[in-house]
This record gives sequence, C-alpha cells and structure tokens, in this order.
Amino acid sequence: MHGSNAPESQLVAFGGGRLDRVDHIRSNPALLAEAFASPLARRVVLEGLEPVVEGGHLVMEPLPDDAWIEHHALLGVDERQRPIFAELLADAPDSFFATPRSRALAGEVPGHEVALYGTARSLLAWHARHRFCSVCGQRTAPVKAGWSRRCGSCEAEHFPRVDPVVIMLAEHRGRVLLGRQHSWPAGRYSALAGFVEPGETLEEAVVREIKEEAGVATHKVRYVTSQPWPFPSSLMIACMAQADDDALKIDETEIEHAFWCDVEGVRAAMAEEEGAPFVAPPPMAVAWHLLKHWLDGQVADREPSA
Repeated sequence: MHGSNAPESQLVAFGGGRLDRVDHIRSNPALLAEAFASPLARRVVLEGLEPVVEGGHLVMEPLPDDAWIEHHALLGVDERQRPIFAELLADAPDSFFATPRSRALAGEVPGHEVALYGTARSLLAWHARHRFCSVCGQRTAPVKAGWSRRCGSCEAEHFPRVDPVVIMLAEHRGRVLLGRQHSWPAGRYSALAGFVEPGETLEEAVVREIKEEAGVATHKVRYVTSQPWPFPSSLMIACMAQADDDALKIDETEIEHAFWCDVEGVRAAMAEEEGAPFVAPPPMAVAWHLLKHWLDGQVADREPSA
C-alpha cells in the first residue's frame, strides 16, 4: 500500500509516503542481502541529518561497492521497485531538532520525498540516540534492517520510538483559542500542544493540556488529522475541542500569551493580510492545516443551503 491518494498540495508535510515498507524483507536476512546487492538499490544522500537537494529532488545515489549492510537501514521499496536505504550515522549530530535547511525542504521537493526524508531522519536520529541498552547499559547493535537494536549483553531488543503529541484548537462560540511560546517570532500564534502522558487517552491529553496551559475546561474532543514530525521523533495528533467557557488563566511558564480569535481574524492571518491579529504557523506545520480545517467548516456553516 503506497500512502495517501490525496493531492500532494493537500498533504500535511512529512505525510503521504509512497514507500512499501516491506517488513517481510526487513526480518529475512536472505531477502535483505538480495535487496542490498540489487543494482536498483539506492540510498538517500544526507549531510548528517540534513537533506541534500538537486534539481528539485532529494539526491539519491547507488550503494558504493564498499558499503556495509550493517551500516544501513532499509527504508522501503519505491514505486520503481528500488530498495531505498539510509546510511546510519557514525557520530551523533550537533542537534536533533529542526533547522532552516530541513524546514525549507517542504517547498523544494515533492511531498512524497519530504515523507521519505522524514522517515530517514527520524530513524537515523533514533539510532544515534540509542547506542546503549536502557536495561543494562551495554552497547546495542542495529538488527532487522535498521528497524530495531539488540543488546549484545542482555539480549534486550529496542524499537524506534515515536512520541505522541496532541495539538488542538479549543472552540467557543465561533472563536478558537490560540497561544504563543516565549521563543517564537513576534506575532506568531498557533494551536496549543503537549505530549501525551502515560496512562491517558488522546482525548484526556487534549483536555488536560488546554486546562494546564490556558485554564479552559473542554469537552467533545474530536480527531482531525496527524503529522509525523521528525525533529526528532514526534507524531502530531491534531484535534478540536469544545470549551465550556472563554475565561483564560494562562500558565506563563508554558506559554507567553493566549487569546480567542474569530473567523475573520483567522482568515486574515491565513491570507497573510496586513493588520491580521496574528502571524499564522507555516503550511509545513499541522497547526496550519488544523486552522484551515476549522476555517473551512465555519465558512461552510455560513453558506446558505441549496
């Protein structure tokens, strides 16, 4: 199965991957060796964790003759039946978080290539951060085509982690709640967000985070969409929630400011109009799509029925 059928212009960045992840090859050493030796095999060219782009595409190269299978992860097989690999990092990078170069990729290459890069980046970052066993502290080594690591001492097996993050808009009487972090550029506001904690559902995490950050009680949580966010390993889970009232009690250690914005304000910000009440998040962020989802729904509700 190859990703979504939605037009790439509508996809959330890092979604819409087209690779067949071929789990049956990952777990079969003979099939993995065959894929690695294939003349069709390619690997994504990266500089550390940074993408390399030429001619509007990610740079891919044939596997060198001296390449070692143990030093590579199999990302999957593409639509041209090419096994696609990524080389594991020899050293930990200076940073695992987003850079201007990695953020710019969404405007430089097709959406499915952004997704491929996101998969490679998340997986390589995980390997770089988990060289030692969390059970006994001894060294681990990659197995299963780079999709797990095994401890050579206690035999514990470790798998790539994904950290679930809820990102949400609370709605109250035709307005949505927006907040900003202290470090953001002047005027930037977005949806509230926070990590899901052990022992809670996504719905409970949404309600808790909005209450903690803005002091607003909410109910009727509904899922909208999701986004892999490879900086380094989050899954952004976008939701809407209904607020019981609009009284705010902001936790200023979490966010700098929050306010309720109406339809016209959101529309102006999304259109980047002069005088808009806030600067919207970029289209690369799932928060932009969440705002568009809400705005489209508001416009539809206002249109007269046929």
